[in-house]
Amino acid sequence: MRSLFQRKQIADLIHDTEASGGLKRALGTGDLVMLSIGAVIGAGIFSTLGTAAAGETLPTGEVVRYGAGPALVLSFLLLGAVCALAALCYAELASMIPQAGSAYAYSYATLGELIAWIIGWDLILEYAVGNVAVAIAWAGYFNSLISPWVHIPDWLTHGYYNVHASSDPAIRALIDTAPRVLGIPVLVNLPAFLIVMAITWLLVIGVKESTRVNNVMVVVKLLVLAVFIGVGAMHINPANYTPFAPNGFTGIHQAAAIVFFAYIGFDAISTAAEETKDPQRTMPRGILIGLAVCTIIYVIVGAVATGLIPYQQLKSSDPLAHAFNVAGLTQFSWLISLGAVVSMAAVLLVFQYGQPRIFYAMARDGLLPPWAAKLHPKYRTPHVTTLATGVLVALGSLVADDAATYDLTNIGTLSAFMLVCLGVPVLRLKDPDRPRPFKVPFVWPVSLAGAGACLFVMQGLPLHAWIRFGIWLAIGLALYFAYGYRHSVLRRGAPPVSLDGTTPPGSSA
Repeated sequence: MRSLFQRKQIADLIHDTEASGGLKRALGTGDLVMLSIGAVIGAGIFSTLGTAAAGETLPTGEVVRYGAGPALVLSFLLLGAVCALAALCYAELASMIPQAGSAYAYSYATLGELIAWIIGWDLILEYAVGNVAVAIAWAGYFNSLISPWVHIPDWLTHGYYNVHASSDPAIRALIDTAPRVLGIPVLVNLPAFLIVMAITWLLVIGVKESTRVNNVMVVVKLLVLAVFIGVGAMHINPANYTPFAPNGFTGIHQAAAIVFFAYIGFDAISTAAEETKDPQRTMPRGILIGLAVCTIIYVIVGAVATGLIPYQQLKSSDPLAHAFNVAGLTQFSWLISLGAVVSMAAVLLVFQYGQPRIFYAMARDGLLPPWAAKLHPKYRTPHVTTLATGVLVALGSLVADDAATYDLTNIGTLSAFMLVCLGVPVLRLKDPDRPRPFKVPFVWPVSLAGAGACLFVMQGLPLHAWIRFGIWLAIGLALYFAYGYRHSVLRRGAPPVSLDGTTPPGSSA
């Protein structure tokens, strides 16, 4: 049992990074802040905001989850505070351990190998599984944007499981009307598949090229949100703010659990630590500045949206564009849809950037097969895991139902945040003399409050999310004991896996 929680020394983590060849350092603080905005402002604000404000009910009228109403701004502030506590812990660990593995690497150094594996497995829910939902949401906005000029057949824009899960009779009818192959209806989301593969190709080329594209998309999304705020603020009806919190704190809490998807991704920039110049300084700045900017934007957008129309009418798959349509500002709704398309493409880019680097770090430690640690000889990107992740996410978005992935993504990410918060005080006790370029102030109350706050938000998620999360963890543990436990570099005392997927001669663990 003791060996399962064996920690990897920080010196070994840094040594393995250098011994394996390392990734190309090309990013500065500005790039990290733009990556953070690119990851955070996307599917959450453009899709889940309406459900968080209005709540979720069954066709029978039974309430599944209460909405916050205009108090949605308090839900955003609550989440901003929760994520700020986690961000402080991320900043300390990222400045000490500038490695590609993000929370996985931090947990390896603080809580041991088994916990690190669980964190790495959880992060698949945030990045890969979450990206399936983002790709499907992107495709929906994209289809709405081009529909006045181009009509894509419905059987090419709705995945098989999305159709079966839908309560819309028109969509359900596709089961009978779609073309068939061997008696099976062909129901695929082709736009979602194509956008994921295009972004995968971009990420293989190189990190700097990817961040340039992300920077352009971030500028576009900020301009669109500025239009929404500016135009919407001039048409606010103060009566829409009454009642301010129709379901009390229960609504604020459950809305926070729903809209947490809007905050997923601020930690994605920690996966860029190995490609960041002067990470001891730039990582804490990038993480904290990016989160602060996104929280301010969310609070303002939430205040404008709930003041523009009654909060009950925000329930829509495209709440911001829908709010403009209901308010009679239809001349601007196409611009909001365009902003959503660009915003979600940026989220896809950053999440697809993060997941392969976590696989890369796990493979370098022997917990995944050696081929996952290979770097492209020219671009010095983890091209094998980038391609593998891209193909899996693209295939998932081709047929999956996005609604089923949101809660699972939220609970997986919150559990990772919670363990990162707990890791900081553990490392303060285990390695108190280690230089810390950034230190969490009031470390014990901040870190424990961060862990408790993450658990509190998790409690707002429905039971089925916990059940699916338990199944996911069971699968991950089975894989760990089947492969990772036996091939662990740390346990075997073997050299780290190099950039060509082999053990470099003469190196030490």
